[in-house]
Amino acid sequence: MLTLALTAGEPAGIGPDLCIQWAQQHSLPYRVVVIADREMLEQRAQRLGCSLTFVPYIESEWKPQQAGTLEIYPVSVQHPVDPGVLDPANADYVLETLKIAVSGCQLQQFHAMVTAPVHKGVINEAGIPFTGHTEFLADLTQSQVVMMLVGGGMRVALATTHLPLNAVADAITASALEQRLRIIDRDLRTRFWIEHPCVAVAGLNPHAGESGHLGREEIEIIIPLLTKLRAEGMNLIGPLPADTLFNPIKLQGYDCVLAMYHDQGLPVLKYASFGSGVNVTLGLPLIRTSVDHGTALDLAGTGQADIGSFHQAIMMASTLAERAARFQQ
Repeated sequence: MLTLALTAGEPAGIGPDLCIQWAQQHSLPYRVVVIADREMLEQRAQRLGCSLTFVPYIESEWKPQQAGTLEIYPVSVQHPVDPGVLDPANADYVLETLKIAVSGCQLQQFHAMVTAPVHKGVINEAGIPFTGHTEFLADLTQSQVVMMLVGGGMRVALATTHLPLNAVADAITASALEQRLRIIDRDLRTRFWIEHPCVAVAGLNPHAGESGHLGREEIEIIIPLLTKLRAEGMNLIGPLPADTLFNPIKLQGYDCVLAMYHDQGLPVLKYASFGSGVNVTLGLPLIRTSVDHGTALDLAGTGQADIGSFHQAIMMASTLAERAARFQQ
């Protein structure tokens, strides 16, 4: 009897819309609980013209998700919400929903969490340093994590996440890459049930350094590390030039691609899957999935938000939670 926790994300964005529109359409054999402000959701549903039955969350009363119902774990916003208009006063509310979801997963109250998009800028404007869900959840659980997106027939993990481009090269160290590759290898085996995962590793520089003429990170850092890990039995290919790495025929032989930085790997995946991709955080002591897009403030409250990625994130979370439950039996 699985329970999934959904966090509604930035209240002025499309996160509440996604929760409402999804709940109106979908039934599941699992319990689905939205962690959010009830009044805000009711107002958004009315604005969207969605007729939903709102049910208060009572932990002991397990029931599967039924289309047309929305079970709510209530958390109050600090300030009334105007769709499309960011308000730093609600930054603490957004982070509180995440903390509740994490705590619930750690206590086995929830079996996975699915996060709607947050707005990094407005949280920072509230005076709270914040670079993204991935980093926040890593700090909250004191975990080393890897950001991986799934979609378009690909899994793309990142060696670095939300860094300025001029900081990427310094962040590519042997210890950091080793840590990420070990997490990827372990989670692909234990969560995705891939017996001997093959990971293609991108080079950092154009043409993977062109034998050192276009940069030496491949020669000095990446190649020695891959040689070491291959000797331990890891199935690693590379470093490969990123401009030819995403060849469809070659991708068929890879279980995951490790890109060195955000905009090296994600543009290709999002081109192939935008609106249906899923963000998965590897390395956490819990299951977390998310959408592949942002808050889309201009669409909030309009009824035009596409629930495709949100639905896929929920389905992947349920699959991973089912596997985890079977593994523990």
